[in-house]
Amino acid sequence: MTLTEDDVRYVAELAHLELTGGEVKLFKLQLGAILEYMQKLNELDTANIEPMAQVLGPGAPNPSIRADRNVPCFPQEIALANAPDPGPGLFRVPSVIERE
Repeated sequence: MTLTEDDVRYVAELAHLELTGGEVKLFKLQLGAILEYMQKLNELDTANIEPMAQVLGPGAPNPSIRADRNVPCFPQEIALANAPDPGPGLFRVPSVIERE
C-alpha cells in the first residue's frame, strides 16, 4: 500500500494533530515503513503456528496479580470532593468532541 500525504493529513486530523509540511513528509516515510513491515508480516504462513500465551516469567504458574475480591468504594461525596466542577452525582468534564 502506498501512503500519500493526504493519507497522513487525514490520520493527523483524526488524532486532532496539526502537522507542518515537513512533519507530513517525515510521517509519510515513517508510516510507509511501518505499513511495508506489516505487509511482510502478513505474507508469513502462520497456519501451523500455535497461539502464544502471555509470558509472565519463570515460577509464575498463576497469571493473576492479586486475588479478585470485592472492596468497598468511596461514597459519592468523597469521590466528588476535589472535583473542579462536580454535578449531581457525577464529574463534569469539558467537551472534547467539538473543535474550536
